[in-house]
Amino acid sequence: MQKKSITKNYVYNLLYQVLTLILPLVTAPYISRVLGAENIGIYSYTISIVTYFITFGSLGIALYGQREIAYVQNDKEKYSKIFWEIILLRLITLSCSLLLFYFIFVFRNNQYHIYYTILILEIFANFLDVSWFFKGIEEFKKNVMRHFIVKVISLILIFIFVKTKNDLKIYFIIYVLSTLIGNFSLLLYLPKYLVKIKLKDLNVLRHLKPTIVLFIPQIAIQVYALLDKTMIGAIIMDKKEVGYYEQSQKIIKMLLTIITSLGAVMMPRIAYTYANGNREKIKQYMLKSFNLVFFLSFPMILGIISVNTRFVPLFFGKGYDKVVLLMNIISPILLLIGLSNVTGIQYLLPTKRQKEYTISVIVGAVVNFIFNMLLIPKYGAIGASFGTLIAEFLVSMVQIYYVRCDFELKDIVKLSKNYILASLLMFFCCFILRNMPINDVLVLLVQVITGIVTYGVCLILLKDKFTLEIINKFINKIRRI
Repeated sequence: MQKKSITKNYVYNLLYQVLTLILPLVTAPYISRVLGAENIGIYSYTISIVTYFITFGSLGIALYGQREIAYVQNDKEKYSKIFWEIILLRLITLSCSLLLFYFIFVFRNNQYHIYYTILILEIFANFLDVSWFFKGIEEFKKNVMRHFIVKVISLILIFIFVKTKNDLKIYFIIYVLSTLIGNFSLLLYLPKYLVKIKLKDLNVLRHLKPTIVLFIPQIAIQVYALLDKTMIGAIIMDKKEVGYYEQSQKIIKMLLTIITSLGAVMMPRIAYTYANGNREKIKQYMLKSFNLVFFLSFPMILGIISVNTRFVPLFFGKGYDKVVLLMNIISPILLLIGLSNVTGIQYLLPTKRQKEYTISVIVGAVVNFIFNMLLIPKYGAIGASFGTLIAEFLVSMVQIYYVRCDFELKDIVKLSKNYILASLLMFFCCFILRNMPINDVLVLLVQVITGIVTYGVCLILLKDKFTLEIINKFINKIRRI
């Protein structure tokens, strides 16, 4: 199989991840005004509950499957066998999870019974998800194309049918159907890539133990990714707190997608390179990944802080002032998760060092839970934000400790110098501009343009190698065209 361009796959995966978030992001200004903070809190809380069951039912199958497919991506018969074994295992585990969810939340009447009933389809949709297979063979374009069509249709349906606070049920239905149809459409591409395997030749149970090993860090990740919303919803009676937290997370997650999209691309590539014993090539890949994280995260963090006071009321509407503070608190996770994505997803997992990866995310989950218990009762969403920030910091530090002997850490730290200087100058310029006595839209436009130009020019003057390399590649492509 011909190796795909890492740059192209990064762009495809970036588009895929952005499209995954673009529906709630594009509709956020509309939905925040139509449904209100309380309904958004109910939506976020119930989604967090069903996600636990999806995580439980999925074990670590998707991440494990992607890695195992990547190891043998040049052998069609081998990866076909692995695919069918994993899909059967996924059917069994998700069926158990579906039954458990039904008897706990659907069979018995409760406050949010109707929403939990709709979310049954979300668990079923996850069984149909085979995106992990296409990532394993480094075919990212397929995910993007089907996602784009489905998300655009969903976007249109939301604006047509969600009109008042009473339309929360319709919003849920559109959400789950978009996932279901999107995942189903990807199945149509499978026959081209797979060969027939006899049922008697399949050994499903051989994958159970390694998926459980990967399941432990996956559930830990979900704990400190979703526990915040679950605990805010359970501890604080006012569901608006969950709504504020949800809205602050939307923008951060969108920006985080740009930083972490490379992880899904590099994971199968590094797994393949590791299987072929080329350790030097792995180090080259890793240094470029660190460089990209620094290049993107520093200006994003300071950019959020400089534009927030104008952006939040314009984007979400009145009554969301608390989101400004929450985004400022949580913004450093762009750097922290970016770093742990490189050390964990891109390096520890493909090089079969699950133990170290597992320890790091368990530390994060435990710390997040402890700080949530201490801070949420008194500070609500603000306490949850600090808990997440502390947890992500510790995850990154633990992983960096584990890879300290594999890389020269001082060289990695040196990579950040130019980006810190350029970002500080950018922040200074944008911060001054935020108080201009003109329309909010114009202020934001001026801030963004000024920020991008200042950051780019500063890096060019500093003769940053990574930036100059990007510019040269772009110029060469233009010349070829």
